[in-house]
Amino acid sequence: MNEQTPETDKHHHYDEETTANEPTAQPDGEPDSLTLEQALERLDEAEAAMAGHHTEVLRLHADMQNIRRRAEQDVEKAHKFGQEKLVSELLPVIDNLERALQAAEDKDSDLVSALRQGVELTLKSFVDCLRKFNVEALDPVGEPFDPQFHQAIGMLESNTAEPDTVMTVMQKGYTLNGRVLRPAMVMVARAPTGDTDGISVQA
Repeated sequence: MNEQTPETDKHHHYDEETTANEPTAQPDGEPDSLTLEQALERLDEAEAAMAGHHTEVLRLHADMQNIRRRAEQDVEKAHKFGQEKLVSELLPVIDNLERALQAAEDKDSDLVSALRQGVELTLKSFVDCLRKFNVEALDPVGEPFDPQFHQAIGMLESNTAEPDTVMTVMQKGYTLNGRVLRPAMVMVARAPTGDTDGISVQA
């Protein structure tokens, strides 16, 4: 049986006190308390991480806004110009009605007069119907030539009209919600050059 001497018991008691007074370690091996410098460093790291996340959220929000805006624009275009092909196919019908009226202008018989009135009413109803869908005619006589809406097929010399103004519309143009379906086919004025015919046709 081992006996502990007073000296051994004293030494054992001293070891226990020393162990009890030592700071306990965290699971990661760091002490319980941080220095002010370490705390400030961790605060800076947390703020930097938060700023990075905030920037990412803002970027994602901007991307979503752009996607939504493009989708709205696509829907708006589909709504505005979905009838473009149909309207383009109907324009020759209007042309033919207008030609019929021009052909009947010099005829004075009752039959032709009644026919002309019927065609006029048909044409008016047709044009009014297209106008409800924002289809507008381009009939630019006297207006400055605009290549976005007009197509020049020739030039006419004139002493009265300003150069580069539309003198004659050979065929009306049409727009759908401001977009050109068909440009107006026009003759454009130019200053006299002394030619006898006064007409210059462009290819």
